[in-house]
Amino acid sequence: MSYGILIVSHVEQIAQGVPKLLQQVAPDIAITFAGGTDDHEIGTSLDKITTALEDNSASEILAFYDLGSAKMNLEMAGEFSTKPVHLYDTALIEGAYVAASLLQAGVDLPEIEKQLELLQIKGDG
Repeated sequence: MSYGILIVSHVEQIAQGVPKLLQQVAPDIAITFAGGTDDHEIGTSLDKITTALEDNSASEILAFYDLGSAKMNLEMAGEFSTKPVHLYDTALIEGAYVAASLLQAGVDLPEIEKQLELLQIKGDG
C-alpha cells in the first residue's frame, strides 16, 4: 500500500505551486494536482481531477482542495476511481503540508488523520 497526495484548486497556478512546496518536505511521495477549468479559467474540472487521480502512482490518495465545487468534483472523481480517496476538509496548504511531511516520515494513516482533524476548518457544505 502506498499513499499519494492530490491537490485541487480553482486556480491553476495554486494547484501547480502547492506540490512544489510539498516536494521540499516529501520528495518520495507521489503528488499530483488539478487546477482550473478545461479552458484555463477559474474553477474546477472533473476531467482534470480524474486524470490527476489516475496519474498519481500511489495506490491510495489523500486529497486536499480549496473550495466547495472542488470538493464536489473530488467526490465524484473518487466514485469513479479504483483507488481509495480520502478527502480532508483542512486548509489546503497547511493540511497537505502536514500530510506530506508525515507520509514522508512513515507515519501511518490513522495518526495522520488524527493530526489533520486538528486542522479541519471546512464544514460539510
